Amino acid sequence: MFETLKNAWKIKDLRKKLLYTLGMLLLYRLLCFIPTPGVNAAELANSTRAGGLLEYISWMTGSQLSNWTIMAMGITPYINSSIIMQLLCVAIPALEQLNKSGEEGRKKIAQITRYVTVGLGFVQAIALTYGLKANADPGFLSYVTIGFCLAAGTALAMWIGERITENGIGNGISLLIFAGIISRFAALFASGVSGLFTEMFSGKFSSLPAGLAIVIVSLAMIVGVVLVDMAERRIPVQYAKRMVGRKMYGGQSTHIPIKLNASGVLPLIFASAIMQFPETILQFISSSAANWWSDNLGTSTWWYIGINALLILGFTFFYSSITFNPKEMAENIQNNGGLIPGIRQGKATVDFITRINHRITLFGAIFLAVLALVPNIAYKLFQVNLPFAGSSLLIAVSVAVETARTLESQLLMRHYKGFLK
Repeated sequence: MFETLKNAWKIKDLRKKLLYTLGMLLLYRLLCFIPTPGVNAAELANSTRAGGLLEYISWMTGSQLSNWTIMAMGITPYINSSIIMQLLCVAIPALEQLNKSGEEGRKKIAQITRYVTVGLGFVQAIALTYGLKANADPGFLSYVTIGFCLAAGTALAMWIGERITENGIGNGISLLIFAGIISRFAALFASGVSGLFTEMFSGKFSSLPAGLAIVIVSLAMIVGVVLVDMAERRIPVQYAKRMVGRKMYGGQSTHIPIKLNASGVLPLIFASAIMQFPETILQFISSSAANWWSDNLGTSTWWYIGINALLILGFTFFYSSITFNPKEMAENIQNNGGLIPGIRQGKATVDFITRINHRITLFGAIFLAVLALVPNIAYKLFQVNLPFAGSSLLIAVSVAVETARTLESQLLMRHYKGFLK
């Protein structure tokens, strides 16, 4: 990783891209400290620290929700809009046709997603402000002002992410989420190290075993995420030779890669949101009902761990069913004159690909469930409170790996260009 950065820095074009990416990320982090007018920030901080869905969103935005800055919503409305549009492209034939119509169709889908993002951010901002009673002035204009400020912050974050994708290195939206999560990690790490050294200087070592356990578990989870993120199942495909005019085409052996964790972090987000949504709503309605939910179905209970694991498994298979089409893949192989060695074309190929996909999806779902529930199980069994969520760690590590891959591919492309010259 460091060698890749060192080599990239020597190339002028890549150096400009790196500086542009760092500059835009710095701009985003500076905007995260601009307060929203007319907000009772102290009341909001207490509400988000109470747990539930709000604390989860605060994790994703780098604590900006608890501070209620103009970037409080962050890029969350864009993620929700992208997921909604992705599902609608499967459910609505017109959108599905538009999505398959080429580059122009995808640009129109992206433009619709932007409009949905701003509208959704505006509605979410007003709803959260009203539900938390976060505005200092209860007037109608106060809600509208807060809604416009947070929607503008979301639009600006979306613009920064798209500019990074176009002119920088890596996926801009993912890097913004990465920046928010890492900022939260850095603050918690600094606080933990400071507390540990304070105890050690006073002659106490009670927190040292827990600190070492957190470091070991964190490193193990990071290694696991990297291995699974880079792993793929390769289906061999043999293409037959064919004559087109006077030229011979085909005849080569290749493979179709299927990622081990193709669903990414979406099942974790959906499952966590569903499990934490009732507690968040109950906090607005009745504190006694919220306390009952926390005691019986809270994050530290076995019921939460079991139900959350089942939801992750279900959402992983659901996402795979709407994004992976074995029949279409088999038809593409057959139409291009290919076949899987030892498997007949047609239904046998569809069944073979489906069987492989189900096995890979099951493994990926179990991995996601374990990753998401390790912090809960560690607290339940050993009273060790890991300072991160499994989904946050998965996002941070996956984005870092993907950005490193992008940088390496850019280096490789420029290396071949220099060789040809």
